[in-house]
Amino acid sequence: MGIRLLEAPVARRNDPRARMYIIDHLKPGTTIKRKIEVSNKSSAPRRINLYAAAASIENQGFTFAPRRTANELTRWTRVEPATANLDPHSRAKAEITINVPRTAQAGERYAVVWAESSAAADATHNIAGIARVGVRIYLDIGPGGERVADFKIEKMNGTRDKQGRGSVTAAVRNLGRRALDLNGTLGLRDGPGGISAGPFRAASGVTLAAYGTGIVTVPLDPGLPDGPWKAGLTLRSGTVQRTRTATVTLAGQETESRALLYAGVAAAAALVVGVLARAGIRRHRRNNG
Repeated sequence: MGIRLLEAPVARRNDPRARMYIIDHLKPGTTIKRKIEVSNKSSAPRRINLYAAAASIENQGFTFAPRRTANELTRWTRVEPATANLDPHSRAKAEITINVPRTAQAGERYAVVWAESSAAADATHNIAGIARVGVRIYLDIGPGGERVADFKIEKMNGTRDKQGRGSVTAAVRNLGRRALDLNGTLGLRDGPGGISAGPFRAASGVTLAAYGTGIVTVPLDPGLPDGPWKAGLTLRSGTVQRTRTATVTLAGQETESRALLYAGVAAAAALVVGVLARAGIRRHRRNNG
């Protein structure tokens, strides 16, 4: 299955997040409508259920609640039609209506509009299955205009894991009152011998709540030397973009192979020192009769 948003506010036409998700700031008592398209990409007909379910931001991620769990935002949200019977490789449109009551308190709410299709167990499939795809909703309620989104890259570090894979991590602080979905790229320059590398993409899926903090990780090519490197990181959330440059070294935890190599070198050095010491003692004895 597939699902995509067909409409976005004119004020957000340059915001790539607004083309994927429903992101808006509304005053209490406001109603908005957004069209979506659902598609059946399989070779079998599907009955697709459309509904809103709760979501939250936890552990620097956008977290989906189980099945049809409700929250305040889902009780304001209606999807019509609620079901769509799609032939193979066909599409249908639906409309999402969000009706914010006049008594709604200020703050940001989260939900997902899901397109769900289930398949019962049969003679060829002994396990029932449920598939669903969704469009996120980030809805901020309050008086006045749009709240400012902003963030700061506070610190960058390089490291290696036990398997020797290098990465650069960045501590990020959300300075605004809207949630952020962070993505971006890292470039490395002025490395050993003046070499450069990248760009490398940041790991996806980092979402920070208002005034929240989190860690963005950029996995690197495992063959890169430790450095030092001049690292330039650019992160974005919608139309907000920030860049930070820092000197990083990828030396971190020793890998098992490195530990064995270092142990072998140390043992060989100790052996050489011992042999030379014994040879020196014998030479001293011969010279002194």
